[in-house]
Amino acid sequence: MKKIAVMLLIFIVAVAFAGCSKETEESKVKKVITEIQAAGEEKEVKKIMTHISKTYSDPRGYNYEGIRGLLLGYFFRYPKISAYITGLTISVDGASAKAVFQAVLTSGEKTGSIKDIIPQELGVWDFDVVMKKESGGWMVVSAQWQEALI
Repeated sequence: MKKIAVMLLIFIVAVAFAGCSKETEESKVKKVITEIQAAGEEKEVKKIMTHISKTYSDPRGYNYEGIRGLLLGYFFRYPKISAYITGLTISVDGASAKAVFQAVLTSGEKTGSIKDIIPQELGVWDFDVVMKKESGGWMVVSAQWQEALI
C-alpha cells in the first residue's frame, strides 16, 4: 500500500512540474495580439499603445503618433467595435517575431452569432505584424494591413 501511495505521489509531483512549463515566446506574442484585440474592443487607446514601440514605422507612413491618431479616429467614428481574429500564425526568430492573421472587424454587438458579422462596416482585414523584443516585452514595430479578398 505504501509503495502505491509513494508512486502516486511521485506521479502527481511529476505532472505538476510538467504543467509548470515556461511560457514560450510564441505564446507571449499571442498574448500581446489578444491584449490589443481586447483593448480595441474596449476602445482603450492607452492600453493598445503600451504594445506599440516608440520606433514604430510602417509602409503607409504611420509612426507611433500616427497610429494613435488612426485609432482615435476609428474609435470616434464607430461607437462599438468587435474583433474576431482567425488564422493566427506566429513565428519567432530571436528578438524578432512576425504575426500573420485575419481580423473581422464589426461595429455591432458581439453576441457570438454569425449575424453580428454580416454588417461589415469595418470589414475583413489581413494583417502582417512585425514585433521586436524590447525592455518592456514584445512590441509592435511595424504592421501592414489590407482589406481581405473574400
